[in-house]
Amino acid sequence: QVQLVESGGGLVQAGGSLRLSCAALGNIFSINTMGWYRQVPGKQRELVATLTSGGNTNYADSVKGRFTISRDSAKNTVYLQMNSLKPEDTGVYYCLAEDVLTIVDRTIDLRGDDYWGQGTQVTVSS
Repeated sequence: QVQLVESGGGLVQAGGSLRLSCAALGNIFSINTMGWYRQVPGKQRELVATLTSGGNTNYADSVKGRFTISRDSAKNTVYLQMNSLKPEDTGVYYCLAEDVLTIVDRTIDLRGDDYWGQGTQVTVSS
C-alpha cells in the first residue's frame, strides 16, 4: 500500500511564498508522474502542475512563471514552490502519484495504480 503525506500549506499574504511537499511512502519501485491539483468549494479539482519521471512538466496557465514543481526521485518526493501568491490560489492542494509500481513479495506489481494525498489547505489573503 502507498501513502502520500503532504505538508507545507498555510496562510500567507498576497505576494508571499509557500513550499508544498509530498512524500510517497511504501514499497515503491517507481512512480511515473507526480503532481499537484487544487480544489475550491463548488468547483472541480484542477491541475496545478505535474512532473514526469522523464522531467517533463505541465503547468496550469494561471500559475506559469510563479510556481515551480520539482522532484526528488530517490525520496519519492515532489515539491511545489509557490511564489507571488494571489488570493485566487486559495484552495486545498492535493498531491497525485500516477502509475506507481510497487514491490510485492519481492516482485514488481505492474498494475500501476494512482494515489492521492489527503490535501493541504493554502489560504492567500488580500
